[in-house]
Amino acid sequence: MSITPKPSITSILEQNLIMELAAKSRRVDGRSLTDYREIRIERGIIEKANGSAQVSIGKTKVMAGVKLELGEPFPDTPDEGVLTVNAEFTPIASPTFELGPPGENSIELARIVDRNLRESKAVDLKKLCITPGKKVFIVFIDINILNHDGNLIDASTYAALAALLNTKMSNFEVNDGEVIFKDGNQPLPMNNYPVPVTFAKIGRALMVDPQLQEEDIMSTRLTIGVDKDGCICAVQKGGMGELEPDDIRNAVGLAVEKSKELRTLIIGGS
Repeated sequence: MSITPKPSITSILEQNLIMELAAKSRRVDGRSLTDYREIRIERGIIEKANGSAQVSIGKTKVMAGVKLELGEPFPDTPDEGVLTVNAEFTPIASPTFELGPPGENSIELARIVDRNLRESKAVDLKKLCITPGKKVFIVFIDINILNHDGNLIDASTYAALAALLNTKMSNFEVNDGEVIFKDGNQPLPMNNYPVPVTFAKIGRALMVDPQLQEEDIMSTRLTIGVDKDGCICAVQKGGMGELEPDDIRNAVGLAVEKSKELRTLIIGGS
């Protein structure tokens, strides 16, 4: 599966130019292979959500909203709250997006975001349990793609994490198994701050934060999630191309390095 819609939107001339530049460790927008586009983060943009954020990476723009509801836990984790991620590809974001039920691209995107958050134990789900096996808080994360110009994985995960950090839950007490909400609120209990770094391989070049034209001709996509301690928490490969052992080693080292500055940007204003 590929999060970049097909068919190709890049002309043959553009493809040849991107390939030629990549062979010289250069890119069409002037960045180096290891540079991200400008990243902008706005928090608390949805009034009726418990938490929200909008992230722009270059022209790619993603909005995430968080809602908290009471519900039942999963049978295999009776003492934990529930985290669920949904992604929607709105038609205004790309001429290749269509209305209708979630397609494989939106499902894949939601799963990758979910995996980074879940495997790093970003949200302290045990603190969201009210009555084991019966009642817990459910954290709904809804991701909406507003404009697609490449690297939806990173933009969506950064938006989801920023929205979680912006989330406020009402103070409450439990009386005879019933939840009674009180005045005031508290932050969502967080354990970790996972940051994915996505690479595209074009020819022999491996570049971070691919824009849409680069994604359109990449042979392979690699996303490496790094937690707050610099440990790898998730890895996702896309595309039919191959990666050499040196590609993976180089990508891991760069992902750990890049994640530090990216994490500071994401949590800095929360």
